[in-house]
Amino acid sequence: MQNAKLHFSQAENNYQIKEAYKTLRSNIEFSGQNVRIISVTSCTPGEGKTTVAMALARAFAEAGKKTILVDADMRKSVLVGRYRTGSVRLGLTHCLVGRERLSSVICETDTPNLYVVFSGPVPPNPSELLGGRIFEKVLENMKQVFDYVIIDTPPLGSVIDAAVVSKQCDGTVMVIESNSISYRFAQRVKDQLDKAGAKILGVVLNKVDISGKGYYGHYGNYYGKYYGKYYGKYYGNGEDTADKQVRPKKAEPIPPDDDDLDELNYLAGVTRKD
Repeated sequence: MQNAKLHFSQAENNYQIKEAYKTLRSNIEFSGQNVRIISVTSCTPGEGKTTVAMALARAFAEAGKKTILVDADMRKSVLVGRYRTGSVRLGLTHCLVGRERLSSVICETDTPNLYVVFSGPVPPNPSELLGGRIFEKVLENMKQVFDYVIIDTPPLGSVIDAAVVSKQCDGTVMVIESNSISYRFAQRVKDQLDKAGAKILGVVLNKVDISGKGYYGHYGNYYGKYYGKYYGKYYGNGEDTADKQVRPKKAEPIPPDDDDLDELNYLAGVTRKD
């Protein structure tokens, strides 16, 4: 197992934001005891799905739940550049192509109860890897060890990866940026999840301007000022960048044995040189 330190901005420690994610955590817990593997996606890049996925995983960890965040956005990972400090050599790609054990690519972080699997190198066939039997077994094994598995997936309006992953999850959360996405576009993304057989837990309306007039705006400003000196200023700026174009060439992973998968062994039967 690797070790990694996570960097959180001052804005992400804001009182209002942390309370909002605690509410989101509670809503997911009330969705049922069997909802433990949760994917997070959005319609387009830049809506904040990675921030939501990390904050949700952090909220579960702070509640004493053993939680792992899986970076399945292998085309253009935002998680690596934003939160990781220090060097992490192995990622999800190494596991899915059969080069490393699952236990070798997991990172224990400096946040208690929070573990992360970073994406690793960009593969030529991410959809095939995420829809394959190795990834399915990886999730099954994680479910036996962790209380919650949070999966950050690419925007479904750009690539199909999120729908592929959602079929193997207990629930999916959509992140939509306020005043940015049209109703029809959001509906098309939802329809795609429905076709994939995903259980949609709900939608996170992100980057909402709470500084306006009205009851809730006043409520947010009151608590923002009250706790501001302790938790910093409200944060609501953009997140993810556009997906990176991948190479068209495909590489077929070596088929693994079931015994290897069940025991978290060498996932493709490839002997690793330690």
